Amino acid sequence: MQRVSALDLFSIGIGPSSSHTVGPMRAATAFARELESAGLLPQTSGLRMTLYGSIAATGVGHGTLGALATGLRGEDPALVDPALVARAWDEALATGGIALLGGPAVALAATDMRYEPFTRMPAHPNGIRFEAIDGAGLVLHEVVYYSVGGGFIERDGSGPVPERDPGPYPYRSAAELLAYCTATGLEIADIALANELAVSTEDEVNARLDAVWRAMRDCVEEGMATSGVLPGWLRVPRRSAGIAEHLRERESIGDTDTAVEWLQCYAIAVNEQNAAGARVVTAPTNGAAGIIPAVGYYAMKMRGMMTPQQSRRYLLTAGAIGSLCKMNASISGAEAGCQGEVGSACSMAAAGITAHLGGTPAQVENAAEVAMEHHLGLTCDPIGGFVQVPCIERNAIAAVTAVSASRLALMGDGTHLVSLDTVIETMRQTGRDMSENYKETSRAGLAVNVVEC
Repeated sequence: MQRVSALDLFSIGIGPSSSHTVGPMRAATAFARELESAGLLPQTSGLRMTLYGSIAATGVGHGTLGALATGLRGEDPALVDPALVARAWDEALATGGIALLGGPAVALAATDMRYEPFTRMPAHPNGIRFEAIDGAGLVLHEVVYYSVGGGFIERDGSGPVPERDPGPYPYRSAAELLAYCTATGLEIADIALANELAVSTEDEVNARLDAVWRAMRDCVEEGMATSGVLPGWLRVPRRSAGIAEHLRERESIGDTDTAVEWLQCYAIAVNEQNAAGARVVTAPTNGAAGIIPAVGYYAMKMRGMMTPQQSRRYLLTAGAIGSLCKMNASISGAEAGCQGEVGSACSMAAAGITAHLGGTPAQVENAAEVAMEHHLGLTCDPIGGFVQVPCIERNAIAAVTAVSASRLALMGDGTHLVSLDTVIETMRQTGRDMSENYKETSRAGLAVNVVEC
């Protein structure tokens, strides 16, 4: 797999799922653009869509239907009004049609959406088949897209993706990354930035990183200011606003031992926003979206991360580690279980805060390894297919693990027995061997042991 950019891993979008919401929205837009490019839009009278595997099993709870409807209309996940996504599918069914790329409406009914949860497509568990139908009921155009995690999509049969410029420091392993640091005296963030500058200007890179950090900050703060109940039959109450108020009360009477609880509160705030379908940053997925913002916000509030240069270094370092996870294993819960989502995000956050606190590249790699190691085997079994239980609290615990991993690494000199490359490879193997029931299908674990009522 080609180099993955940190700017690709951190994309501003909407909840509740990068693979089941953001990815399908992008795939639907890509399909509509294909029809447009081929001159087939005027001949298209209807649509059929088939969801396969994990996305069929849990797509309804993950907002896939609304994402497909808005994607067909050409909406951008970074800009679309989340409220529009929430109602788009129902509106399309109520009117009996949908306007492809904002043009004339084509017919759409509930029966045009098909589900094949027990069919695993060849390339990835999250497959979506799109079919354009003409007035005689014949298929004009058919294509399969895969939503491969983190909002990334791949088109079936499109051939290999053209290699992007790898930059002056091409690496496929943590060992190679550390070797560059040793040879040049640069930090991991410097290596990541130099590679980004091979395809973008420094102003462009900084602007995108600043926008990502601003969106992360806003998500934490908006989550802590919002009460109520999350969507879905679970009726999960939002807790972050109440936790924040409780912590302020404790501090008002002199209790200063609240750092861990605040860190958990920040993560819960983000994941409650995500579960509500609000604006979030995919980092590197939506199911794990609370960890990197929470640790960064903790660093800002309690560890002096106040300048744009510091937040950029945090994100670039985290992104460098995330690129290794995606290149050499997976960040997709449908492919690797939650170890690929929360494990990767925890590893990224641990690396980022270690760099911020002055850790050497070896200590940064050590922190990332410790964080990932203790998520190996973590399953993805969301109750009801919602990104709520156990996902929200799981992010809170992982944020604390990231900081703990950083502290352990900073107490050493970076020398350790198990390398980050070894742990990432172990994560890949574990995901390969894991039962499909535990890969975002809601067919086992908590998802079947909690009674629906």
